[in-house]
Amino acid sequence: MSKAPRLKSAKRDWGSDDTDCNILHVDMDSFYALVEVQIDPTLRGRPLIVGGRGNRGVVTSATYDVRALGVHAGMPIGRARRLAPHAVVVPGRRDVYSKYSRRVMDILHTVTPQVEKISIDEAFLDVSGSIRRLGRPVSIGQMIRTRVREEVGLIASVGISEVKSVAKIASSHAKPDGLLLIPKARTVDFLHCLPVGALWGVGGRTGEILEKNGIDTVADLAHYPLTRLDKLLGVASSRRLHDLAWGNDPRKVVVRTPEKSFGTESTFAHDITDADALEQVLLEQAHDTARRLRKAGMVGWTVAIKVRAADFHTVTRSVTLSGPTDVGIEIAHAARDLFRAYGVPSKGVRLIGVRVENVQNRSEGVAVALDDDGRISSTERTMDAVHKKFGMDSLRPASLIKRTENEADGNHG
Repeated sequence: MSKAPRLKSAKRDWGSDDTDCNILHVDMDSFYALVEVQIDPTLRGRPLIVGGRGNRGVVTSATYDVRALGVHAGMPIGRARRLAPHAVVVPGRRDVYSKYSRRVMDILHTVTPQVEKISIDEAFLDVSGSIRRLGRPVSIGQMIRTRVREEVGLIASVGISEVKSVAKIASSHAKPDGLLLIPKARTVDFLHCLPVGALWGVGGRTGEILEKNGIDTVADLAHYPLTRLDKLLGVASSRRLHDLAWGNDPRKVVVRTPEKSFGTESTFAHDITDADALEQVLLEQAHDTARRLRKAGMVGWTVAIKVRAADFHTVTRSVTLSGPTDVGIEIAHAARDLFRAYGVPSKGVRLIGVRVENVQNRSEGVAVALDDDGRISSTERTMDAVHKKFGMDSLRPASLIKRTENEADGNHG
């Protein structure tokens, strides 16, 4: 449920020449909401909001009629109810959405192995190796839309271009339920009619800077003096956005094998019976795991601990959180509660570990409680920046200053 600006008056037909336009961006329409309709057909045709329970939750997805009233992803459910009082509100079910996502991705992989999944409901495809077998890019895009509708019961919009960034913008402008080709020769014309916020990488802060300097459209950005843009955004960001404004994007479709989980284990030189010392290790492991999640742009729903006793008996315990996280203190609290419920084996602990499982890209959206002011997350990200510049020992949470004196070997997985 993207909040990137779209130009409603943008043309829906830029030509039919798909030569060299081998990059497709497939984006599911109202994915969570339409999955709910598949599960409960009585919801079909009704205004629908998917989100957390009660007024403290946030919106995950909504049907287009509800979006037209101003409801968007990340909005508090209470406010969404006021904007759309007649909408049906249902809680999200990530396990169900994941199953439907796999069905869609399976279809995409029958088209080409060159599939780059970037969230639960969108992916890039490079179909250059599939044209001889399946036809031109536009035909392949239409085939994907038909198969997703007939085999999964959902709706996919498709953007087609020579480069990734333009294909992504095209799919956004193809919605709802459409396909938009941007021929190679029309790329600049298409881009330069758009608001600057449509560019991949122009977020809130960057958008504010550009707006203050009179840069409202992609065309404004493309023609803005580079030396002045460097001073506004920094050389790296200004040059990247300037290239994107002219349709220059060298990034290829990258087939990734995502990590299924992130975790850390510690094996002790001597068996430990001190519960406080073990909880201290869990706390440090939780922060280390959270730091790696943030670096990878991932969040996780499930926290697990692993405990190996002196006699090598090993147990795991896990809990699924109310929302995905990459915050160390949240992971630590969950791990601590699991450990306290299990207890310390009579002869001590030889190994202990924390793992975050059921991970997803942070770009898929993270529900934030209304009483969460974001300070904890912001603090931990500030610590990441300090560590990167001055080293891991330069700054630590106060709770980690007094470490256990037991030597341990840490293993990451």
